[in-house]
Amino acid sequence: MNLRSILELDAQLSNQMRVAEKPGALRTSAAFFAHSGDSWFWGLALIILWFFSDPSWREWAVVEFAGIGLLAVLVLAIKFLVRRRRPEGEWGSIYRNTDPHSFPSGHAARAFLIAVVASALGPAWLGILLWIWAPLVALARVSMGVHYVSDVVAGAFLGIVVAIIGLQIYEPVFGWFTALTGFPLW
Repeated sequence: MNLRSILELDAQLSNQMRVAEKPGALRTSAAFFAHSGDSWFWGLALIILWFFSDPSWREWAVVEFAGIGLLAVLVLAIKFLVRRRRPEGEWGSIYRNTDPHSFPSGHAARAFLIAVVASALGPAWLGILLWIWAPLVALARVSMGVHYVSDVVAGAFLGIVVAIIGLQIYEPVFGWFTALTGFPLW
């Protein structure tokens, strides 16, 4: 089996999962979850959380925010190296116009990074909730026709790896920043 046949199989499977052109509750749910992983939403929510919460929530917000930012740079670099076009379709024109490349899925990467960091730094209920949410975001991106299955699998893997590495190094990095600037982040 060569790369071309794997990509064709990936496209066929992704197309079978597609609900973007089928009105109804499943499409509405998929559209909601597809957008729920948007970076602007998470960035704004984490900034608000930082301003109006206690130090433990601030720590979580800062680590999530920094992880999302670092991950975005990494995802964009890979997208511009691979340059895989998104599936054709009407829904999600904002994604097709602002980012025509699909591999890896930034939404899937972000969702799984958020879930891993929440599991390590947040309350148990939040980790569980976000581990349910993350695969729904990934599946919704395929269902709404803006990604292939392989895009979201690669994105999920990337998000998990970046989160695990980030959790190992964030304390000395942010400690250094606080010592340098005198500004406590949490």
